Amino acid sequence: MNTREKILSREGLHGVFEEHRRAGRKIVFANGVFDLLHAGHVRYLEAARGEGDILVVGVNSDASTRKLKGEGRPVLTERARASLVAALAAVDHVVIFGELNVETLLREFQPDVHAKGTDYAPDTVPERELAALLDIRVAIVGDPKQHSTRDLLARLRQPSDG
Repeated sequence: MNTREKILSREGLHGVFEEHRRAGRKIVFANGVFDLLHAGHVRYLEAARGEGDILVVGVNSDASTRKLKGEGRPVLTERARASLVAALAAVDHVVIFGELNVETLLREFQPDVHAKGTDYAPDTVPERELAALLDIRVAIVGDPKQHSTRDLLARLRQPSDG
């Protein structure tokens, strides 16, 4: 499957979920802004994939990214960010979403697992109560939070010494 085919509308994603469920596959859902894809993102998504058979990734829209991250963000458009995420071997499907959190998507699709990065603990996951209500297991995955797009952007904006 090529990268473009991995990026689906919400409507298209419904059919994919049904197909995977019929086949008995465990579906993992992960999400993020993924502005300036870095090693921490890749490790998070690879670890998320390890929690099931299919990895679906929600990428924040440009508008929701601006609300979450502030002016000047995102650096890359939602389509570019979705394409980069879709190009990763660990990722099966990508959907762009406009909400500030993924509660609506969890309600709508009810994956088996909701994967969050190590910047969260089980008791700080914003969607933890909804996930428990819907019987969605929450998994904290990835390497320790030592990578950040914010820090990368700050380093890029510093004047060079040479």
